[in-house]
This record gives sequence, structure tokens and C-alpha cells, in this order.
Amino acid sequence: MKNFSIQQLAAFAAAIIAFGFSVTIGFIYHSWFHFSVTFLTTGIASYLLIRYIFEIFVNRKIKLIYKLIYQTKATKREETYFKYILPKKELDEVGEEVVQWAEQRSAEIEQLKTNENYRKEFLQNLSHEIKTPIFAIQGYVDTLLDGALDNPETAIRFLKNASKNVDRMVNLVKDLDEIAKLEMGEQPLNKTSFFIQDIIKEVFDALSIKAAKQNISCSFKKGSEGQTMVFADKEKIRQVLNNLVVNASKYGKQDGSIVASVYKTDADHVLIEISDDGIGIAEEHLPRIFERFYRTDKGRSRDAGGAGIGLAICKHIIEAHGQTIHVRSKLEIGTTIGFTLATTA
Repeated sequence: MKNFSIQQLAAFAAAIIAFGFSVTIGFIYHSWFHFSVTFLTTGIASYLLIRYIFEIFVNRKIKLIYKLIYQTKATKREETYFKYILPKKELDEVGEEVVQWAEQRSAEIEQLKTNENYRKEFLQNLSHEIKTPIFAIQGYVDTLLDGALDNPETAIRFLKNASKNVDRMVNLVKDLDEIAKLEMGEQPLNKTSFFIQDIIKEVFDALSIKAAKQNISCSFKKGSEGQTMVFADKEKIRQVLNNLVVNASKYGKQDGSIVASVYKTDADHVLIEISDDGIGIAEEHLPRIFERFYRTDKGRSRDAGGAGIGLAICKHIIEAHGQTIHVRSKLEIGTTIGFTLATTA
């Protein structure tokens, strides 16, 4: 009976009631005429009454349920739906819509839980990143106050270390502020046309000393040395490339290599990739490496001096350009991070 409409349910109930009355009347008067008249009149009256009750009370309850579900004051369109369309719907159709709503809300709740976990993790990491340099500064200051000021060499060394930790905090705040502005669209992009290979070369030259410490070579992939024009914010893209190359050298292996590749994907876009042959990233970490403060190896990252924000900044800069960034990696083989840029305005 779950597939019956309100009209069918009313007719079924009316038939049962009418039959009961008709049998009683027919038995009393011993007349088929009385039976037929009673069945007809009682059936019609019962049908109209039961249908009225169903439509007025049942649909009114359903209407209230719908309003509670959507938690909003009904618009003109919704009022039309409640008044003309909803009464014609069968009960199983209404049930399906309620189930669909419940599934949708359940998915939203799960997403909220996930976001809350990310928020807690973010605050925990932020607290650690700020707390570490503050405690270090406090330790140096306390030592100086306890008598280290009397030794000029020790005092200068401690003050320099304290200054480094202050710089670390300042850079962290600047990076977070930049991400926030990019997310809110408050940092305008100064787009110009330039050759992407020129910026890559400049980044390679600027970081050559750092790469040389591990004897890591920086080069272009064969076929990528030519000049490719892109249209973007030059300094922002320089920042992206700098972060990617620094990251590649940080996790690169001794006597390894960093390779830049440039591909024309179509008439309007170019793909730039920075690859290394370092330690690689486990597959389970790949979906989250562009999150703020996320590290695949927390101890190693902190020892290397990173706050885990560089890739997050890259992601926001590229997305601010309306482009995409991706990563692929295999453990002990290496990592490639690539992003697209437009070639014209």
C-alpha cells in the first residue's frame, strides 16, 4: 500500500466503511435496494470526508516537515509547490525526497567535520610554529640577563640567534598574511608578458649556492631552453618558482639534479614543471601537500627550517591567476610539481 496515492487510500478506506454499513442495513431490511443505496451514499460521503482529512491534515503535516527541512520561509515558488504540486505527490515520492535531503545533509555534516579537523590541525601547527621561536628568544634573553651580557662574544652570538628567530616569526606572519590576501582576492596581480625561461634561470642562479651545498645541479630539460612567452604577474611567478626550487633542493639527494621543463599545452597555455630526483612523497600525502603547515616528514621539515607554507602560497598564487597546479611523486625516485600559465591576456 505504500505506492497508493491519497485518492486511492481514501477510496479503499471508504469502500471498507461503506461495505460495513451496507451489510448492516441490508441485513436489517433484507433488501438489496437498501444495501445498494447505503453502499453508494456511504461510500461517496466517506470518500469525500477521508480525502478531505488526508489532504488537509496529512499534507499540512508534510508541508510543515518540508519547511522544517529547508528551515526557510516559503517563497512564492515554494508556496505554489506546497499548494498545487505537493498534494498530488504520492507518499513514497515524498519519502524519497526526504531521504535525498537527509543524505545531502549527512554529506554536509561530514564535510563540516573534516573542515573542523583541518581547522584544529591548522591551529595546532600555527601554535607550534609561533611557540618555537618565542621559546628560543626567551631562552636567549634569559641567558643574557643571567650574566651572559658580561661576555661580549657570547652576547653577540645569542643576540644574532634571537634575531634569526624574530626573522622567522616575521616571515611566518608575512606568509600567512599573503595567503589570506590571496584567498580574499585583496592582492591584485600585476600581469605582464615575459619569457618564463628568463625567470627560471634567475631563480636557478639565485639558489645556486644553496644547491651547491649538496652538489645538486639545476638545468632545463632538453627542448625547454627556448623562449616561451607567458602573461602573468612576474614577481608572483618568481616567488612560485623560488619556492618550488627551494623545496626541491631541500629534499633533494646528494649529487642530485633539479630539472625545469616547459611545454606548450595549447595555443593559449603553457605548462611549467620543476622536477627533482630526491626522496619523493608517499602517495597518501599527495592530496594534502598544498595545505598550510602540512608536512610529510615533520621532523625533517622543521630541521630544514621550513614552516610548511611555501607550497600553499604557490597554490594560491597560481589559482589567483585562474590556473592549476599539480604534483606527482614516487618514493626514492623524485617529485615533479607543475603549474599552468596563460600565454596571452
